[in-house]
Amino acid sequence: MKIANKLWLGLAILLLISPLGILLPYYFKAGGAWGEWGVSEMQELVGYIPKGMGKLSSLWNAPMSYYSFKGCQEKGLFCAALAYIISAALGIALIILLVMILGRILVKKR
Repeated sequence: MKIANKLWLGLAILLLISPLGILLPYYFKAGGAWGEWGVSEMQELVGYIPKGMGKLSSLWNAPMSYYSFKGCQEKGLFCAALAYIISAALGIALIILLVMILGRILVKKR
């Protein structure tokens, strides 16, 4: 098997297991994913909001909040898991596109 085929297979596997980020905490009653806390979760966890986090929290809003689509979280776990897969596919496609564009730009300069 070629190295490129192994890469694509690995990406496909990662894409398909991406919903584990919501499935495992749901089934083990573990709460949200570690390190993905917003301002309100941080206030709840540690009792205060770090100064830098408080200042910068309004600067950036995720294009796909919770890796999902509007209204999908209320429709159940299957819809949320499917949204995770779609979100992962969009992220992979965006990264591949950016790398290809950057590669073309760098090749033309040489």
